[in-house]
Amino acid sequence: METLAKEKSEFRNYEQGDITAAVKEHYRKMRSRQTYEYVQRMKKKYLTFERPMDLWDMMEKLNSLVDVSDPDLNLPNIIHLLQTSEGMRREGRPDWMQLCGLIHDLGKAMYLFGSDEDGTSQAEQWGLVGDIFVVGAKLPDSCVYPEFNALNPDMQDPRYNTELGVYEAGCGLDNLELAWGHDEYLYQVLKNHKQNTIPEEGMVMIRYHSFYPWHTGGSYRQFMNAGDEKYLELIKDFNQYDLYTKSPVVPNYEELRPYYEPIVEKYLGKGPINW
Repeated sequence: METLAKEKSEFRNYEQGDITAAVKEHYRKMRSRQTYEYVQRMKKKYLTFERPMDLWDMMEKLNSLVDVSDPDLNLPNIIHLLQTSEGMRREGRPDWMQLCGLIHDLGKAMYLFGSDEDGTSQAEQWGLVGDIFVVGAKLPDSCVYPEFNALNPDMQDPRYNTELGVYEAGCGLDNLELAWGHDEYLYQVLKNHKQNTIPEEGMVMIRYHSFYPWHTGGSYRQFMNAGDEKYLELIKDFNQYDLYTKSPVVPNYEELRPYYEPIVEKYLGKGPINW
């Protein structure tokens, strides 16, 4: 990765500046409201794939969304997507990976048809953005603001508050229920999209890039199987671009779009995607 003016140690500092109160409140809501039952309801409600929309339209609509959980960037989310994909492009990463960088947060467009009650709106983002965790098992101290873990109702339920919870040891990441948000939503939308030919590695990057307690915090190893070790390598590779390309420098969307359009068509085909 190229060197930025901002040191790597300065990223993901959750005890800095004026943004702390808003970010902390976001995580308080997320931790106290994202339960196992909530995630099941959100999947049933949002994974209907009945909203045909153009990918580029969805991309442009992210101009109206600033991720309240992000302590490093206070810019519309489309800027972050372009910074991520352009970082990969500069270093000659494969076109499918550049595409994943470009669209990895596109699930945040769920706010267009979300609600305050679900935490999936522009005003209430606790079901949309932020570091995700496993629901249905004990919350680890590697979560951001671990003092909020005790606020989760599931931590008072013997079905959900043990190291394994409702799962089996070595069951694999793909069999876990994770906190609801843009990662899982976009992953499921793309999985349902018949024209999608993004390699498995890219789908893993999209699904797990916000799973910080696992890929950075070292938690949840009790659930990992042999294939998940490869997942971990992929996410750490992706994460350097997702995190360290954030800067105040704003890429020009209109200038860059002609480069990415053929890549989008190559892996996602033509026409709308059902959201």
